[in-house]
Amino acid sequence: MIVISKSSYQTIVGGIKGPLLLLFVWDVIVTVTYYHFPFQAPGLPLTLFGSVLALILGFRSTSAYQRWWEGRGLWGLMINANRNLARAAANFLPEGADATGQSQGLRRAIVLRQIAYVNALRSQLRRTPIDTALLPDLSPGEAETAMARANVANAILDGTGRLIAEAKQQGLIDTIQQTHMEGILVDMANAQGGMERLKNTPLPAQFRVFPKLFTHLFCLLLPFGLVEALGVATPLGSTVAGTMFLAVLAIGDDLVDPFANTIHDLPLEAMCRTIEIDLTQGLGDVAPAPITPDDAGVLW
Repeated sequence: MIVISKSSYQTIVGGIKGPLLLLFVWDVIVTVTYYHFPFQAPGLPLTLFGSVLALILGFRSTSAYQRWWEGRGLWGLMINANRNLARAAANFLPEGADATGQSQGLRRAIVLRQIAYVNALRSQLRRTPIDTALLPDLSPGEAETAMARANVANAILDGTGRLIAEAKQQGLIDTIQQTHMEGILVDMANAQGGMERLKNTPLPAQFRVFPKLFTHLFCLLLPFGLVEALGVATPLGSTVAGTMFLAVLAIGDDLVDPFANTIHDLPLEAMCRTIEIDLTQGLGDVAPAPITPDDAGVLW
């Protein structure tokens, strides 16, 4: 996610510089042609076309931003749920003189495996490879078992549920405490399901094909409607107007998939690191440093 405004302007313009260059060349061709072979283009239809196109692009950008913001909200729920689970494990399976070795071991196992869970989920959503290096807090056998399943993150969450059930069987927690912790796991599963829904359900093809087609067609027709009024300034005016429509079109493309692993998407690595810091510090261990924006102003 871009967190520095200067970088965002450069990135957006850089992403559409190819179409803008072609648009400028086309505007020059139309302007030169007009002065050699004068023609008259009706302005009203082009104005109506631009108004309808603006409505279409505005609705498309709003829909894309809603998907992006829903993804951020689901990750906010995931962060809170991990904190709640760590707090419940600390309260129900405390350390200290009265705590047993089994209690302390289960507490650490339940809490630390959540770091592996969120990192596996991040990789699944971004379609990047998952290896055992992302699952350092799982035993080798358990990591291989989870990796063998189609949904690695869900397999890790199932394993956490089994640990909680094991704590109940050993008498370390009671039924009410088990139900409370299972409820937190259900919240995580629901948030994960929402993220997978966003990832696996793109915008309908009509939202992707027709706005792009109409925008490019409008940019091609734009100099014909401006050349009589702007004259030799048509390439500049038409290109500036086309930039607005192309930029809105690009914004929709950038936001439609919040987990696409691009500079415009959610900073999943930073949020996973936030969870890791909170859980690690809750156990009294040394926490890693938070992830900060890189030199380009992007937070991953």
